[in-house]
Amino acid sequence: MYIVIIAWLYVTLMMAVAEATNTNGTVLGAIFTFLLYGVLPLALVVYLLNTPARRRVLKEREAAAQEEARRASAASVAPDGSGETAADAVAPVREKA
Repeated sequence: MYIVIIAWLYVTLMMAVAEATNTNGTVLGAIFTFLLYGVLPLALVVYLLNTPARRRVLKEREAAAQEEARRASAASVAPDGSGETAADAVAPVREKA
């Protein structure tokens, strides 16, 4: 796909050079030729052709986020997942007889 992009930019650059060097052409006209025939349409086409790849990356990110949320919720189900017995934070006080 990159070879097509490079080739199209080369063709439009040559069109702009031909317009700039023509006796009736101007440099400003060459700049507009390059932008309107080359850069803007090419940017639109590349953006549209990359849409499936962007969607795939977005779905992968969402799946990874859901997997992380599932792991976090599974870890929070068992509050004492270490297998050790729970100890009281405050020791019981004995009464003196």
